[in-house]
Amino acid sequence: MNAGKETTGGGVHIEPHYRQFLGLTRQQVIHGELLCGFMWFCILWHFWHNPDAVLGHFPYPDASKWTDEELGIPPDDEE
Repeated sequence: MNAGKETTGGGVHIEPHYRQFLGLTRQQVIHGELLCGFMWFCILWHFWHNPDAVLGHFPYPDASKWTDEELGIPPDDEE
């Protein structure tokens, strides 16, 4: 059967495209590129203006101020 022809059941039969690209129109390609561009703009905009949403809402701890006990390092006199 040819693509787009009606079958005896009344539905439209579409030929499968195994390992082939579908024929996209120029309008579909441009529309897809615009949507992807807008998506990345939104992601990068929010990351730039609200980095706490990704990095967290707390100050990073200063590891140089931690004691050996807090780090789980045994004392030097223990064997």
